[in-house]
Amino acid sequence: MMPLLLLALSAPVSLRLPAPEAHQGAASDGAYVYAVDNDRIGKYRIADGRRVAQWQGERRLFPHMNSCTVAGRELVCAASNYPAVPQTSAVEFFDTRTLRHVRTVSLGFGPGSLTAMDRHGGKWWAVFANYAGRGGEPGRDTRHTLLVRMDDAFRQEQAWTFPAEVLERFAPFSCSGLSWSRDGRLYATGHDRPEMYELALPEAGSQLELRRIVGIASAGQAIDWDPKVPGRLWSIDRAKEEMVASAVPAG
Repeated sequence: MMPLLLLALSAPVSLRLPAPEAHQGAASDGAYVYAVDNDRIGKYRIADGRRVAQWQGERRLFPHMNSCTVAGRELVCAASNYPAVPQTSAVEFFDTRTLRHVRTVSLGFGPGSLTAMDRHGGKWWAVFANYAGRGGEPGRDTRHTLLVRMDDAFRQEQAWTFPAEVLERFAPFSCSGLSWSRDGRLYATGHDRPEMYELALPEAGSQLELRRIVGIASAGQAIDWDPKVPGRLWSIDRAKEEMVASAVPAG
């Protein structure tokens, strides 16, 4: 097994953008960055930090949007009924230009609460979180958190569990963010630790491999790699209601 590298110092912050919607995560298309909350989204121009569009949903329909990613002209968001149980999940689609809600793909009951989505290699990658407490289901806890690869119809193709070292750092919560980097590396974040985990698909078996732990300025929550600026990671500072761009060193 490769030795683990923990960066004691956080990746340096290059930009902070105030955003009252920055409570669950951030996503970027390179020109704009989107601040995500349970039932609202703000679109901000990176060049000057100005909000250019905003969407507000009805809370009973959007109780918990956790993270989003940009795919083509759509902002694709992971949503669930957290903290209600039994756990149900849905994928919500928005027009990136106007933030108009376009459609919903309901996943119904699943192996957990859908907390993160990303598009990579022509597939959808989704995290179904499980919790050892509020929002958890009897018989399942953090250890049951699952990474699932899906086709375009959101049908499961393969699935992997998380390494014990990462699950211990997630507990009692779970995985809040997932994003593939431009160079094809997989990164995940938890709920409240200022760090992210570089993971790799295993050569055999069903458990992801932990390659390194990277310190970041944000305390968990959803992340997204900037598609235009190499090494730029977007995250949020929930306490300060800011979106944070960090310069992550190459591994």
